Amino acid sequence: MIAPSSTARPPRDATALNRDVPVARPGEFRALRLGALRVWPPVVLAPMAGVTNHPFRTLCREFGAGLYVSEMITARGFLEGNHLTRLLASSRPGERPRSVQLYGTNPSDLEEAARIMVGEGVEHLDLNFGCPVPKVTRNGGGSAIPVRPRLMARLVAATVRGAGSVPVTVKVRTGIHDDLITFFDSGRVAEGEGAAAIGLHARTAAQLYAGEADWRAIAALKAAVSIPVLGNGDVWECWDAVRMLRTTGCDGVIVGRGCLRRPWLFAELAAAFDGREPDPQPRLGQITALIRRHAEMLVEFFGPVNGIRQMRKWCIWYTTGFRRSAAVRAALAGIDTLPEMLAILGRLDPDEPFPTATVRSNRVKDTRVQRRVMLPAGYLANRDGDTPPSPPFDPRERAAVERALDGG
Repeated sequence: MIAPSSTARPPRDATALNRDVPVARPGEFRALRLGALRVWPPVVLAPMAGVTNHPFRTLCREFGAGLYVSEMITARGFLEGNHLTRLLASSRPGERPRSVQLYGTNPSDLEEAARIMVGEGVEHLDLNFGCPVPKVTRNGGGSAIPVRPRLMARLVAATVRGAGSVPVTVKVRTGIHDDLITFFDSGRVAEGEGAAAIGLHARTAAQLYAGEADWRAIAALKAAVSIPVLGNGDVWECWDAVRMLRTTGCDGVIVGRGCLRRPWLFAELAAAFDGREPDPQPRLGQITALIRRHAEMLVEFFGPVNGIRQMRKWCIWYTTGFRRSAAVRAALAGIDTLPEMLAILGRLDPDEPFPTATVRSNRVKDTRVQRRVMLPAGYLANRDGDTPPSPPFDPRERAAVERALDGG
């Protein structure tokens, strides 16, 4: 845990948007209920490919309570015993509740995978119907699935059957693009087929991660369904989460990119929802100690070669925004060992304060661009269809999808 650098509390360490947002009042918000699970604060770590593996989930969990979901696991790869898929779906003692996000386009695959995972101790399953990656959508998966509500219904129902008493949630986007909005249909399907909650990333698939999330869609979905609604999009600071619940009435928040360089965001979220002011941002020396621990966990989990390779992107994220860090980040992009990483980080000033002004930076280069969403040929001509895309992935195509989901 990163401790505050001094006992004296300075003015709130926040960007201008959130300097005057009050923390939660006593009793203002309730715990998120997902079946038998009670989640307080009502905060969920978004499943992110190449990010929310066990080491990162562990870091986030150490900072604050909540629900921490694995990166997306392909049901077919899991059933076939793919080594990497099984590793990413795995856990370690003490990870409770254990949460996994499943991806699939075949109901029988999802039902069987859910049944096996629950038997292995998984306590929450999330279904990915929001991934906008072209290699996924052009095969009828991810955010393409809600375009066909009857197919989505079959997939949700099958997973709920396989999961038994374990809660199943779904995560969607608002639609394919502004002229093809699907989240109302998705809410109806999730509610009707027994999902415990629905998470809405308030952007279309065409937006990817650009522009501002439309929180009005979250409020509209909350008004349309009786199951819990989780809002996702533009939660960069803990006060954003409080504002989202206040303005939309949603039941919880899903935190994605906002925690990539700041896993201590979960400590701030816990404080804000408990009615306390969060601690000031850590200084660079404290962050360097966190980077070392993160690297050690990745090496233990993935091995010395793959662990350090994965750490390269984390080093760049953690050090972004600090003075004179450009050359250091360039060097960190090529590290091969832990001592090499630490030597490079040693070039920076450990007393430098965190660059709070950069917290809300959007890593998307052009926030105005809307991408064309790749769908299977003729997919929109039969939106009432309920059969999975045919033919299923050939081995080479599925391998490409696996790499895309791994962030490769």
